[in-house]
Amino acid sequence: MKVHYGVENIEIKCPVVTIGSFDGVHLGHACVIQHLKEKAASIDGESVIISFEPHPREVLYPREQKIGILTTLEEKITILEKYGVDHLIILKFTLEFAQQSYNDFVKKILIDKLKIKGLVVGYDHRFGKDRAGNFENLQELANEYSFFLEKEVVFEEDDVNVSSTKIRNALTVGDITTVNRFLGYPYSVTGEVVYGHHLGHKIGFPTANIQVSEERKLLPAIGVYAVKVIIEQEIFNGMLNIGIRPTVSNDGQVSCEVYIFDFSRDLYGKNITINFIDRIRGERKFNDIEELRTQLQKDQKKILKLLKS
Repeated sequence: MKVHYGVENIEIKCPVVTIGSFDGVHLGHACVIQHLKEKAASIDGESVIISFEPHPREVLYPREQKIGILTTLEEKITILEKYGVDHLIILKFTLEFAQQSYNDFVKKILIDKLKIKGLVVGYDHRFGKDRAGNFENLQELANEYSFFLEKEVVFEEDDVNVSSTKIRNALTVGDITTVNRFLGYPYSVTGEVVYGHHLGHKIGFPTANIQVSEERKLLPAIGVYAVKVIIEQEIFNGMLNIGIRPTVSNDGQVSCEVYIFDFSRDLYGKNITINFIDRIRGERKFNDIEELRTQLQKDQKKILKLLKS
């Protein structure tokens, strides 16, 4: 997959395009991508996704609480490449860019710059100023500029319309099962292992403290999770805690730390990736360290059983 930042000096054979944030690249997106690839192949052309950085809501609603992105740009590129997309075009999203009408966007970018042959849109997709670029308006432009227009049907999983918003909502309550089902792959975070307070060592559960690489990345709800830990392409089982560690700390700072089973290597300064498998329990305050240790032993047994199954 070729990644382009902007639309200058791009040469693409018979481009068939779809447009969107593609945050999370979930199963609904996968359906659009499959349709896109099929339409491109039918005219011996190439599939093109136009996406935006940063996420449009971050620019349009700066006073809103941060939405929390599901996929960093790097993650998005990796996933779209696995789906077999030919080209990914990243456009910088600004307030000025947002003021473009859908007519101008189609004419100046899709027609003049890319010379598209087709456009595939989601069932409810709108773009341009005031989101005026709906399917009916786009059809008029398709007729004017001689490209075909296709609308993808709504994708449902277990009779639920899959969307990035629903995935974010599930993450905020720790419903990893739903998150992973809607994504089609495990939700993950990547970060650098940094120095902590070494409290885990004292109770037999040495943890790696993770500083998540992208501050905009949405973390699951506070709690204890069964995870897979990817370290330099090796995969290990582990349990991860997101929370304020009320039994051993009173600073109120949320930390993300993972205990990797059967592992003793030095990880400080290394980047590791965490794949979330399931949430085991919420965070709670224990009466003392011994009670915490006993609970962690129970958690580990439960997680090992879960991961084996």
